[in-house]
Formats: sequence, structure tokens, C-alpha cells
Amino acid sequence: MIVFDRLWVTMKQKGISTYRLREQCSIDSKTIRRLKSNDNIETKTLDKLCSALNCKLEDIAEFVENK
Repeated sequence: MIVFDRLWVTMKQKGISTYRLREQCSIDSKTIRRLKSNDNIETKTLDKLCSALNCKLEDIAEFVENK
């Protein structure tokens, strides 16, 4: 399972809010909700997040094995 716990840590470290992601990075509120609940998102969204946060994929997502 892919989880986005690291996204929130990276956002906090960089001082970027969900409002800024929505307004300046064209990430809609439904996508923010999906990220918070670790639902599926498109790879283009991952690209937008990495660009907006100037980070690598592993800074925003990680694989956690289902038990």
C-alpha cells in the first residue's frame, strides 16, 4: 500500500499549505482528500507535488506492506 504520510511532513518543513497546493499548483480539493486517505492518485499529481515541493517521490510517498 502506498501512503502519503511523508507528504505532510515535507509540506510542513517547506511551509506549504494545502491551500497553496490548491491555488498555485492546480491540485483540487478532491485530490487533497484522496491523499489524506491514502487513496489512489494519478502519476501526474505526483509530478505536480514533487515540482511544487522541489522534492523527490520518496519525500512524499512510501510503500508499506499490507499485513
